[in-house]
Amino acid sequence: MATLTLAQANPTIRDLTVTEEALSVAFSDGRVISLPLSWYPRLSHAKPEDRVQWRFTGRGRGIHWPNLDEDISAENILHGEASSESAKSFRKWREWYGGNR
Repeated sequence: MATLTLAQANPTIRDLTVTEEALSVAFSDGRVISLPLSWYPRLSHAKPEDRVQWRFTGRGRGIHWPNLDEDISAENILHGEASSESAKSFRKWREWYGGNR
């Protein structure tokens, strides 16, 4: 019986692409996962120039968009989990983002 090594069980993010429709993430184990951008309201409502301003966090365990105050973990992407941000929080963010951009 084969078992996963820690590196295979917990791949890190190597690269990503954000389009108008999707967030596509390349992992260290060779997988590329694409998720609908609509799953991440801050990204889907952001200006294109803010979507491309990201950085890795935790040595590839997450992604942070400083201009959007958005963080997405590799674990959430691997599990296919959408944003869990509440409607109230998103409304506050839209007010903040609209006033700062």
